[in-house]
Amino acid sequence: MNFVKPILLVVAAVGLAACDPVGPDKSRDRQSIDRDDLTGMKAGIWVDPNGCDHWIIDDGVEGYLSQRLDKYGKPVCSGIAPPTIATGDFKGGSTSVIGDPL
Repeated sequence: MNFVKPILLVVAAVGLAACDPVGPDKSRDRQSIDRDDLTGMKAGIWVDPNGCDHWIIDDGVEGYLSQRLDKYGKPVCSGIAPPTIATGDFKGGSTSVIGDPL
């Protein structure tokens, strides 16, 4: 049991060392496997349990989600899909070789 703590510390240190600071430019995918410009990916819509829309992009390793807002900053609740369902080509434009069960 004495060797478990040092192993966990090494794993934690390696995990933290792999973190890449995001910085001010959030338009790029920072994952080391498939770094890509997010503007080349296609967004779909995920409907939350309240029925409101969220933009979703999934590249197989990471996922990006932001609330869909109208020009006044209010949530858009279009009814495009049932609650908790994602629709559209939200995996489009991804070159990731890592699959995703969703």
